Amino acid sequence: MKLKMGYAVMLLIVFLCHEVSSISILPHKHQTISLLKFKQSFTIDPSASYFLSWDTSRDCCSWNGVVCDGITGHVIELDLGGSGLVGTIDSNSSLFQLSHLQTLDLSRNNFSNSHISPEFGKFSSLKHLDLSGSYFSGQIPSEIFHLPNLEALYLENNDQLSGHFPKIKWNSSASLITLHLSGVNFSDNLPESIGYLTSVRYLYLSDCNLRGPIPESISNLTRIESLDLQINSLNGTIPSGVFSLPLLISIYLRDNQLQGQLEDFKSNSLNEILLDDNQLQGHLPHSIQNQVSLSWLDLSFNNFSGRVDVSLFSNLKHLFILSLSYNNISLTNEKKHNVTLPGSLMSLQLATCEVKELEFLRSANQLLVLDLSHNKIQGRVPDWAWSNWMSSLETLNMSHNMLSSVDSIPLQFADTIDLRSNLLQGSLPIPPNSTTYFFISHNNLTGEIPSSICNLTSLVMLDLGRNNLRGEIPQCLGNITALEVLDMHHNNLSGNIPTTFRNGSSLSSLNFHGNKLEGKIPQSLTSCKQLEVLDLGDNHLNDTFPVWLGTLPQLKVLSLRFNKLHGPIRTSRIENMFPELRIIDLSYNAFSGNLPSSLFQHLKAMRTIDLSMEASRYDGDRYYQDSIAVVSKGYEREVVRILFLYTTIDLSNNKFEGHIPTIMGDLIALRVLNISHNGLEGPIPSSLGSLSLVESLDLSCNHLVGEIPAQFASLTSLEVFNLSYNHLEGCIPQGNQFQTFENNSYEGNDGLRGFPVSKSCGDDHVSGTKSAVSGQLDDEDSNSEFLSDFRKAALMGYGSGLCIGFSIVYFMISTGKPIWLARIIVELEHKIMMGRRKKQRRQRNCRRRNNH
Repeated sequence: MKLKMGYAVMLLIVFLCHEVSSISILPHKHQTISLLKFKQSFTIDPSASYFLSWDTSRDCCSWNGVVCDGITGHVIELDLGGSGLVGTIDSNSSLFQLSHLQTLDLSRNNFSNSHISPEFGKFSSLKHLDLSGSYFSGQIPSEIFHLPNLEALYLENNDQLSGHFPKIKWNSSASLITLHLSGVNFSDNLPESIGYLTSVRYLYLSDCNLRGPIPESISNLTRIESLDLQINSLNGTIPSGVFSLPLLISIYLRDNQLQGQLEDFKSNSLNEILLDDNQLQGHLPHSIQNQVSLSWLDLSFNNFSGRVDVSLFSNLKHLFILSLSYNNISLTNEKKHNVTLPGSLMSLQLATCEVKELEFLRSANQLLVLDLSHNKIQGRVPDWAWSNWMSSLETLNMSHNMLSSVDSIPLQFADTIDLRSNLLQGSLPIPPNSTTYFFISHNNLTGEIPSSICNLTSLVMLDLGRNNLRGEIPQCLGNITALEVLDMHHNNLSGNIPTTFRNGSSLSSLNFHGNKLEGKIPQSLTSCKQLEVLDLGDNHLNDTFPVWLGTLPQLKVLSLRFNKLHGPIRTSRIENMFPELRIIDLSYNAFSGNLPSSLFQHLKAMRTIDLSMEASRYDGDRYYQDSIAVVSKGYEREVVRILFLYTTIDLSNNKFEGHIPTIMGDLIALRVLNISHNGLEGPIPSSLGSLSLVESLDLSCNHLVGEIPAQFASLTSLEVFNLSYNHLEGCIPQGNQFQTFENNSYEGNDGLRGFPVSKSCGDDHVSGTKSAVSGQLDDEDSNSEFLSDFRKAALMGYGSGLCIGFSIVYFMISTGKPIWLARIIVELEHKIMMGRRKKQRRQRNCRRRNNH
């Protein structure tokens, strides 16, 4: 009997094992087919190794990214994040046959033509769904929000997703812990239904185009630890309940339109508070000092006001970043003897505050970044600023204050030192050798630049502009190959430009404008293959045109104005010269000869209109922006940051002669063309009418003749037009911009007619012109013709009948009636005097315009 019972048990065990095996094998087979079909519906990079393990000879539960339940064998996790899938997921996808999934990660793939299918709502066991960063588009199906067991939903970084935030209670609200929808375009108010998410700990809704006020129901989220509603259009006040959320660690409400006053924080658990870029106002709450775990506090760009005792921050032992910039706060120190800031502070920004007390910084001995810029700090840089407690300092920014002196900067280590726009006096302080960025422009520094500055071999940017430094520029600066920006403009520096620039130089911007530099332009600059901006204007350089600069492949800006440069502009036979040049200013020199046609034909960047140039292609650096003086629309302006909208040629106030080359009409990207105050002659080429973008065109004070080309009427961008003091004649073109120009655009051209010079320019223009040419010349032309005829007659009289001539004169004088001779003499005297007066008047007018 016992034997039979044992045999029966054995059979039962075998049967059960067989059944379990059959159950296990069955889902494996179907799931394998479903997974393979899903994979095959996409384009996959053959070099990708993610799916190498997806081999039918192996159990699918051992495949990469696939996890099965150990008992039932069902696939419960599918992680294909960043696996290189490219294609679409429609409602018929075999993916939805995996009905037991609990975790599904399809993030960081490319489903650019896919909407999120409502079939995702059938994964009733799903706890974790990640579809972030996979280029889904369309609306979020409401079925996803009703998944009953969902704990985490990630849909962020899908810019084309839209829809409405659910306005009813979610089925998943009891289990949902993480909701990440940042970047979804809701374009709607944040509804009160958000208060139903009572189990949520992490809520991320940044950059969702949310509008309206933050609903009061958000105070129901009593388990929330991180609240992110930044970069939206939320307005109104911050609900009072937010400040009482007991577990809140991080609150990000920056870059909205929130107003009102901050209430006291009831919780002491906050680690990060980012409320910058709003319209908050009033006093800072005293409860900030109770946030002992706070590491980041940013209240900048608001309207906070009042006096804040710096002891407010003294208990924040873990604070790394503090920013109160761009408010109306005054800092006071009512407890100087025991006021300290934490030693862990990494960044401090107190910009645009009326800072009067700084002693509270003494114990901040682990500062990495100290930013006190845009304040009203007065006096000399305090001694404590350089003490050993700042040995870890990497960035020091005390720019835009009223500091009066700084003797030295004995920091042990510094990467960036910014002391711009103060009232600093005395000699140039030398920073530590580790300094990479040193800015001390716009001060009153005097004395010479010490050669020890060349010990800063790591320098990338050196800005000493707009001081009163004198002496020679240290030659050794050319040896610093890492140097990208060297700016010493508007000082009193003399001597020669350094000649030591060498191969491997990283120099991209060199600005010595407004000094007293002499000598020649060094050819060693050809070693600076990265050079984009070269400004040597307003010096005493005495040289010919440096044609060899044309070999610099990146040069975009060349200013040599106000020097003693001379001679003709000759170009070499190099085919590709100045290929990127967009601003060339050679004005106020002594260049002579014809305008250089061979130069204009090389300026490729000026011969094409690049629509992408509407924004600057060379933006400089976040610390430094290039600037250059540009004469545009009749005024000299300093352009801060080189905008390539200022495509400019300025050759004015030289000694150029000859005709204007027709090839200049090919430079269609030009915005400013100034060749005034030269000796140019001949007609204005009609090709200049092709400069469709030109805004300022100045050809004044030359010897140009003929009519204004009718093609100029098509220059619809033209705002400043000056043809004054030439010898132009005929009708002024009408229409478009020509209705806006006044008389001063044409004065000194007596032969011009039409608006605004005269009331009309009718059909009698042709006959009038002919009669003027034949019998009624202007004063200057008739003067020259009269003198010419008189000289011819005199020579004829001298050559053929000198004796007869004297006899006639004698006869007329002896009879007492030399009337016709007297008339000739009087008329001759009158013509000579009028010609001289007109020439003097023309010269005076040009000089006045030149000085202006």
